Amino acid sequence: MNLPNSITLTRICSIPLLIWILSSNRFHGMSGEQEILASALFIAASITDGIDGYLARKRGQITTMGILLDPLADKLLIAAAFVTLVQFNPSLVPAWMAVVIIGREFLVSGLRSIAASEGFTIEASKLGKFKMLVQIVSVVAVILDHRWKEWPVYGTYFFPVPWLSIWFMVVLSLISAGDYFIAFWSKIDRRVVKRRRRAFILSRRRKRDVPAT
Repeated sequence: MNLPNSITLTRICSIPLLIWILSSNRFHGMSGEQEILASALFIAASITDGIDGYLARKRGQITTMGILLDPLADKLLIAAAFVTLVQFNPSLVPAWMAVVIIGREFLVSGLRSIAASEGFTIEASKLGKFKMLVQIVSVVAVILDHRWKEWPVYGTYFFPVPWLSIWFMVVLSLISAGDYFIAFWSKIDRRVVKRRRRAFILSRRRKRDVPAT
């Protein structure tokens, strides 16, 4: 255990607390205490994702446990948030949308696991990092929409921020998944080609080693 891993565990421990706040009737109020508290907790948990990675690299404390827990904590946080939002704000987050988002996370995790078993890694792309930022904004917007349906922009004009952000996030998640799949397939394809060339060279050498009769 070290500081980065402790921060990662804190993010995992915040997940049941987030679910409890969004599902409990204890925080219902006209002033939006439930929405504000849940949003603040989710933002704080999301920020720890960057903090633990930064500290692990700076302090030289990249461990096997951290490599395992960090992406697991991210996936659990996003999955828990969207599953809970299906009940908390079903008008903006229907069940199929949560399935798409969670399925995308499982797909990327599966691709990375297969890549690791083949001896190479798939780094997080800029599009994937941007997707994570959009997910944070979307979850917070949907939580706040439960209390404040209209967000004033100028005078009597209102802008549907939660609706636009959640749909933009879905589209971006699918594009990001495609980007990871292309990166995975290209590396797998190159590895297969190298194996074939190596096998061909070895077979030619073996044929040359056989004495003529």
